[in-house]
Amino acid sequence: MRYTYNDTMRACYVGFITQAIINNLAPILFIIFQTEFQISFEMIGRLIFLNFGTQILADIFAVRYADTIGHRKMAVMAHGFAALGLVGLGLFPQIFPSPYVGLGAAVMIYAVGGGIIEVLVSPMVEALPTEAKASAMSLLHSFYCWGQMGVVILTTLVLWAFGTDIWVVLPIAWAVVPIYNLFKFLKVPLMPALAMEHKLRVRELLRSNAFVLAMVLMIASGASELTMSQWSSLFAERGLQVPKVVGDLLGPALFALLMGIGRTVFGIWGHRMDLKKMLLGSGILCVVCYGITVFAQNPMVALIGAAVCGLSVALMWPGTMSLSAAAYPMGGTAMFGLLAIGGDIGAAAGPWAAGYVSDVVQRSPELISWAIGWELAPDQLGLKAGLLVATVFPVLLVGALLLMKRNGRRASESRAAAV
Repeated sequence: MRYTYNDTMRACYVGFITQAIINNLAPILFIIFQTEFQISFEMIGRLIFLNFGTQILADIFAVRYADTIGHRKMAVMAHGFAALGLVGLGLFPQIFPSPYVGLGAAVMIYAVGGGIIEVLVSPMVEALPTEAKASAMSLLHSFYCWGQMGVVILTTLVLWAFGTDIWVVLPIAWAVVPIYNLFKFLKVPLMPALAMEHKLRVRELLRSNAFVLAMVLMIASGASELTMSQWSSLFAERGLQVPKVVGDLLGPALFALLMGIGRTVFGIWGHRMDLKKMLLGSGILCVVCYGITVFAQNPMVALIGAAVCGLSVALMWPGTMSLSAAAYPMGGTAMFGLLAIGGDIGAAAGPWAAGYVSDVVQRSPELISWAIGWELAPDQLGLKAGLLVATVFPVLLVGALLLMKRNGRRASESRAAAV
């Protein structure tokens, strides 16, 4: 069989589906982990931090060695780690002396795969001979959303139909996806990497004020997206007191659907839109969605706020990458890797901070007394407080975009004065 660049594109799509499995399967199981292994909100937040913290290290490794080792070998290796870690998520808690250590070990293994996939796949797609690069990037990232939605819906329905005891089998079953894609990346054609003399070096990128702002945007994007997506399932059940199947389908599943729709729409019609204005509007909408989720008294309204947040974050991550790729066409793997590191810093810090604040609030007698007056249980108040603190990240994104706009206007005025 002769493979074409269309097969390469499809393999990249499945790579992002693999990353969606890595990042979104465990959150659906958090309630089960809490019940079965007696772990706190902060320990759950630590698992999220461990996932994205390890991805940061994998990002750094990929930035440094991807061009030396070769993109094909790295892609195959990444999918191998992803599959091994998912199998471990089902098996390690049963065989390790401490189930929590087993969970952590599995998370670290599949996080290595997720980090490398994240660094490699975007420049692979950017290098393919296609037009409308920003639209192609957004369409690529939409497959993360479709993967997330599939993971949430299928996992939730299986747990609802067969009971929570079957959870051990689910990560092993999901490992089939990276195993399948591993063999695809052994065969699909890849564009040759940029020659070393044509690439921008990491030091050159980090000396650019515009790129530093792009890194801030990526940190804010990662935190805005992942805090809501990682905590929405547990928040729905514990914070809003709705049944798990309802909370998962109306919370993280609808979040993923709207995020996927946003990225797909931009992928089709994005070449007609002003990306910076779209990102600014997304940031403002994200702040509003976090506010509705935290302060709405009606659980269904709060769930809708969490779900619409998916639409608000849809363009943040791929949009920032597209802006950077247009500004630094010779950025190569280093540029995408640095952006991925920024995104993963936010994805690690945001959810962990939400979990930490949640635990702190629940240990405060004064705040608990105040919550009782508002007819809130301690875990409800804690989760709402955690998400409220995370609102700082979309606010940071809006601020960085406004600063970027001001700097661009000043640069244009300086060029006009020079002429």
